[in-house]
Amino acid sequence: MRETKTTNPELIHLIRLLKKESREKQAGIWLDVADHLAKTRSQRISVNLSRINRNTKRSDIVVVPGKILGSGSINHAVTVASFGASEKAKAKLVAAKAKYLSIPELLEKNPTGANIKIIR
Repeated sequence: MRETKTTNPELIHLIRLLKKESREKQAGIWLDVADHLAKTRSQRISVNLSRINRNTKRSDIVVVPGKILGSGSINHAVTVASFGASEKAKAKLVAAKAKYLSIPELLEKNPTGANIKIIR
């Protein structure tokens, strides 16, 4: 069976960046996120807002190694980073006064990965 690899240049660059930062800052969280992003598209994670709402508290920092979908609601302010998010999810995050960041933006703000939760 043939091994499938991603051809998205943005995703390839992000995976390399995460692995590099993981080695340099000795932050295992970024290697874990890179490993999840390196999976095939059908195996990549999709998380609904309802799951984020259940598993977080106010002012938590969360990374989703995949895509955020708009099903459900969120009723507290959190900081969420992911590779992608639906327009509906972004609108609901703004309505809840939550921050949405891309993974490179979160990596720049918190290179050591301290106090970050991974939602799968």
